[in-house]
Amino acid sequence: MSGVLVWVLVGLGVSVLVVRRRSIAVGLVTAQALLLAVYALFHAAAGKDVLAAIALGARAIGLAAVFLVVVARTRESRPVRADVTPLVRAGAAVAFALLLTWLVPAIGLSSRNAERAVLALVAFGIATAATRRATLFQVIGIVLIENGIAVAALTLPGTSSLIELGIALDLTLVVFVAAFFHERIFAEFGAGDTAALRSLRD
Repeated sequence: MSGVLVWVLVGLGVSVLVVRRRSIAVGLVTAQALLLAVYALFHAAAGKDVLAAIALGARAIGLAAVFLVVVARTRESRPVRADVTPLVRAGAAVAFALLLTWLVPAIGLSSRNAERAVLALVAFGIATAATRRATLFQVIGIVLIENGIAVAALTLPGTSSLIELGIALDLTLVVFVAAFFHERIFAEFGAGDTAALRSLRD
């Protein structure tokens, strides 16, 4: 995986941490997923690899459609503001990614660039879920982690395209379930804000 593609994927990932609008964040993770599908298609060596690339592309479009429908159906009366400012979120996430890069040894991918991309996207996904109060942003954090795992699957030497298909299907189902829970939280509390869950009692 080229350094340019790595930087683009990482740049899109860190942008999710600083944007305020949910629709923009959806566009960023969708762009990431589509880039991965194009990469998979460009490097396809057999029919099953083409099928895997198509599955990744369908996953990207399907997730975008689901997210945009959820955004349209759960419009917030006022923005759900995070407790941490955008620059602090981004700085903490980048520091976390650098720490992972330093601590985690080589994991056997085709290049160290690919390994850095995987670790950065996982770090950004965790940071997004941990620092954003809006439930939909937390679901988007899962997609960031999923995109990082997809990078690992695409750049692991000798990996089967079936692994890519499995990742695309399994984690996409997790995202669908999480999006459903977001809608349920919004219907119950009138906002997709995890702070509202503190009012629940046994």
